[in-house]
Amino acid sequence: MPELPEVEVIRQGLEPLVQGRRVEAVAWSGKPLRLPVDRAGLRRHLVGRSFTGVARRAKYLLLAVDDGAMLAIHLGMTGRLGLFPATAPRLVHDHLRFLLDNGLEMRFNDARRFGAAQLFTAQQLAAGDPFADLGPEPLGRGFTAAYLARRGAGRRVPVKSLLMDNREVVGIGNIYASEILFAARLHPLTPAGALGRDQWQQVARATRAVLRRAIKAGGTTIADYVNAGGAPGYFQLELAVYGREGAPCRRCRQPVARLVLAGRATYFCPSCQQVLPHASLS
Repeated sequence: MPELPEVEVIRQGLEPLVQGRRVEAVAWSGKPLRLPVDRAGLRRHLVGRSFTGVARRAKYLLLAVDDGAMLAIHLGMTGRLGLFPATAPRLVHDHLRFLLDNGLEMRFNDARRFGAAQLFTAQQLAAGDPFADLGPEPLGRGFTAAYLARRGAGRRVPVKSLLMDNREVVGIGNIYASEILFAARLHPLTPAGALGRDQWQQVARATRAVLRRAIKAGGTTIADYVNAGGAPGYFQLELAVYGREGAPCRRCRQPVARLVLAGRATYFCPSCQQVLPHASLS
């Protein structure tokens, strides 16, 4: 699944190509996505309108429209969003197409159809933030050691689970949670309530550092991810623990271990990432 760095890379590639472009037509494959596709609403609010910018909230791409509306696209597990000549052959899983006034089409391709596209009108946005229930951005000013300490205080939830909870902080999926905790030298099963301010400071710093490195590398391509130009990312070449079970730790050369937490594969170094002495996992 594309995580925050991958979505941000797509946003950066997409914005200069769609900003100021007018939508001439909208087409849908007719196949359902994770949320119902309001084809009539998309046509009514987008056709004849121009995109004024592309932002990101969590793992959503937010395309602003010149009448104050917003098109929110979530890539799901296998979604891709890119620009192609309108004459280019359509692929089997091209489920949404937005023809622009320069002869290019923005195409949303999603083999597993877990992605979604929602149109929020200016009136709906004025009535309330559709993402109000989400936590802060990990690269934003609200994501601090003090914030994490407050959210983790007294809780037995594993620190990795807290980092992957979008109500606590957005965009950190399985790959980056493992990498962040390795950089912070924390065992993924450590209860959040066992961390002190110094450990939370390590987590905050590691989070920003890992995500920025991943964005700079173009994201992580494990299976399906490509950027808006169709190119893969390269951060998988820098992964310290994720997917490296049995390989030597890049720090201490001990074998990387794997465990399953909340149904997700979790990678860590048993030597570098020991549970805090005062923490209990019982």
